[in-house]
Amino acid sequence: MIQKTYVMLKPDAVGRRLMGKVLTRFEEKGLKIVAMKLRMIPEELAKEHYGEHKDKPFFNGLIEYITSGPVLTMVVEGDEAISIIRKLVGATNPQEADVGTIRGDFGMDTGRNIIHASDAPVSAEREINLFFNEDEIIDYSMSDNSWIYE
Repeated sequence: MIQKTYVMLKPDAVGRRLMGKVLTRFEEKGLKIVAMKLRMIPEELAKEHYGEHKDKPFFNGLIEYITSGPVLTMVVEGDEAISIIRKLVGATNPQEADVGTIRGDFGMDTGRNIIHASDAPVSAEREINLFFNEDEIIDYSMSDNSWIYE
């Protein structure tokens, strides 16, 4: 099933010049980037995005961190994109993430774990709608689709 999902490269990924390496992994896998913005996240939007964590002790630090520098927000599309991207991203704690995953290869600490990816269709839809307008998501076809999908 073709899905759209939300992915954000966090300030540490942008600051460490890892955007191209991460995007390459998605594209080489066969996923399609259908929307992208390099932006600063305002504090209120960050609080809404991470609202599920508002009562946790790390919440204020998370908001401070995610608003500390530019992030790359994107919508990525592909067959079972949510689960595929979660596998590519790896465990939340980079020290527990498998080598070969984005966090396993580039991260060292949970608080600087490079990337956020939606974990379910409901959260993907909510997060996409928080960061993108419908007219910013591009519907297009790729010439290599027949080499990626049966």
